[in-house]
Amino acid sequence: MYELLKTLTSLHGPCGYEQPVAKWIKNTIEDVVDEVKVDGLGNVIAYKKGATPGPKAIITAHMDEIGFIVKKIESNGLIRFEKLGGHDDRILLAQKVQVRTKSGLLTGVIGTISAHFAKFDDPKKVRNHRQLYIDIGATSKGGAEELGVEVGNPITWAPSIEFLGNEHTGRVVGKGFDDRAGCAVIIKTLQDLQRANFTGEVIAIFTVQEEVGLRGAQVAARQVEADVAIAIDTTAVSDTPEETMDQTLHLGRGTGVKIIDFSLISHPKVKENLLYLAKEKNIPFQHEVFPGIGTDGGAVSLANKGIPTGVLSIPSRYAHSPVEVIDLADLEVTQELLKAFILSMKADTEFSFI
Repeated sequence: MYELLKTLTSLHGPCGYEQPVAKWIKNTIEDVVDEVKVDGLGNVIAYKKGATPGPKAIITAHMDEIGFIVKKIESNGLIRFEKLGGHDDRILLAQKVQVRTKSGLLTGVIGTISAHFAKFDDPKKVRNHRQLYIDIGATSKGGAEELGVEVGNPITWAPSIEFLGNEHTGRVVGKGFDDRAGCAVIIKTLQDLQRANFTGEVIAIFTVQEEVGLRGAQVAARQVEADVAIAIDTTAVSDTPEETMDQTLHLGRGTGVKIIDFSLISHPKVKENLLYLAKEKNIPFQHEVFPGIGTDGGAVSLANKGIPTGVLSIPSRYAHSPVEVIDLADLEVTQELLKAFILSMKADTEFSFI
C-alpha cells in the first residue's frame, strides 16, 4: 500500500485539473474490472461483476487534492494565486509548490519575508492568500511566460512522501493523502476481488472536485443505480494537545466508521453492518462523530431515489497541508473492512430503512 500511495500522491491533480490522476487510475484498474469509463466531468467509473447476481454497491473516493491556480503574473515574475479547496492561510508561507504548465512542472515557493525583517512586522498578522505570491525563479513577466506560466495553470504542494520518524513507526508524512489514500484503498480492493468470489456488482467511482463542494460525486452517482454505497475518505483526528481537540478520534487506532458529519447522517443499516463486521473480524475501528467535515458520501446518499450510504474514514493529522500524516495500519484496516463488507453481500441482502 505504501508504494501505491507513493505513486498516487506524486501525481498532480488539484480540483478541476485531475487529468493525470484520472488517466493513471483508469490505466491501472482496467485489467481488473469489466468496464471503465471517464465521464464528462472527469470522474472515473468502473464496474466489476461478481460470480452471482446480487446487490449493486458503490465504493467511492475522490481524486482531487487541494491546490491553487495562477491568477496573475507580476512584472517582476512573481505569481499571484487563488485557492482551489480549503486552505489555512497560516501555513502557506515558505512552502514549496509545483506549478503545472503545458511544457512541464515547475518548482515554486510561496514567498515570505526574511526572518531579519520580522522585528519590523506585526508578528500576529496573518496575511490573506491574495497578498502572497509564488516565486518560480523568474525575474520578469516575460521570463515566467517563457517557462510556460500562464493564467489558469494549476498548482499543488510539491510532491513528498516519507516515513515519519522512520519505517518502524508505520506512519507516513506527505501531501495529497486526502484523498489519494482512499483511492489506494479502492484500487487495492478491486485487485483483491480478482482472487475472490463475491455476490452482486461493485461500482468503483473515483470522483473529481470533492474539495470544492462534492461536485463530481453529485454527477457520478446520478449515472448509476445502486443498492448501497461506501465512501472512503480521510478525516481529521482530535488527538493532539490543542485546546480545541476532544480526543475522540486517534491516529493508529483503526478505521473511522462514520456516524455523522455535516454532509451525511450514515444510513443506520449500513453503519450497523460495518460495525458488526469490524467486531466479528477483529478489525480495529473508531466511531466517528465529526460535524466539521463532509465527504462524497453525502452527495451519493442524495442521488436518484436515495442510496443507503456509509463512510469509512482514514484518520489523518495536519489535513489540507503539505505534511499530512496517516498511519499505514489504519489504511490497511480500512481496506480490510471495505473488502469484508463487499464479501459479506448475499443475493438477498437489503439495506432497507425499516
